[in-house]
Amino acid sequence: MSIRMEDLTVKFKNGVTAVDHVCLEIPKGVYGLLGENGAGKTTLMRVLTTVLAQTGGTVTLDGMQYSEQNYEKIQKKIGYLPQEIDLYPGLTVQECLEYMGDLAGIPKELCRKRIRYYLEKTSLTDHRRKKMRQLSGGMKRRVGLIQALLNEPEFLIVDEPTTGLDPEERIRIRNLLVDFSDNRTVLFSTHVVEDLVATCSRLAIMKKGRFLYSGSMQELLDEAKGHVWICRTSDEGTAREIEKNYHVSSKQFVDGGMQVKFLSEDKPEIRCAPCETTLEDAYIYVTNFRAGRL
Repeated sequence: MSIRMEDLTVKFKNGVTAVDHVCLEIPKGVYGLLGENGAGKTTLMRVLTTVLAQTGGTVTLDGMQYSEQNYEKIQKKIGYLPQEIDLYPGLTVQECLEYMGDLAGIPKELCRKRIRYYLEKTSLTDHRRKKMRQLSGGMKRRVGLIQALLNEPEFLIVDEPTTGLDPEERIRIRNLLVDFSDNRTVLFSTHVVEDLVATCSRLAIMKKGRFLYSGSMQELLDEAKGHVWICRTSDEGTAREIEKNYHVSSKQFVDGGMQVKFLSEDKPEIRCAPCETTLEDAYIYVTNFRAGRL
């Protein structure tokens, strides 16, 4: 399963270009999509789910072109968890999922078997008789994820799947997505950097409708290597000066002062030391320094 975009463009009637001539190939496995609000991620996902037609360029799913005559075939291969979801508040969890399975054309016994499996995997078995309106936001997202998985899609698109979940549940959902991605493709869009660290080895970073980076996690970390610094100071003025002149990724109070981690293209003219790069650092580096050079 491979998804390929060539010169993909989405321009709205108000003149806004949400996706700007992008090219990308998404291979099998979990592929991360990272970017700030308004970067164009949701618009891109709407195109990939056939909800929105592109203005220009092409998208193919295993060689099948995204076009109106192919949408029905493509939709059968796709599962989608949108960022905002509100599934039939008057139905129970079980009823809701069975109804969604029926709409997808899944045989009833097979559907119930899959529902049982995914309810257990998402820790919702004990809540299956609750009405959807009784669920917390995090529970609703888990039900939404199950409905996206029910038809066992070849291409699963999930937008912020761990929003509203406690740390233990986030781990369960991440592990479920990794297991599901065996021989399939999962596009995982999120603001939570650690979710991508735990699930994927390849990702794309989007800003203002373009991809600033696409490739392996390690190559991204290598790109920011040597540009991340740490300074320990007891002088509040120095800490303020760092915040004024550099991109600060973290601050911590430590014995005798403050520890500030920041990014700089060149070696800073203050007393500091290089430090290990995290994905969060690399993201800040690419979106601030590389973006300025494009």
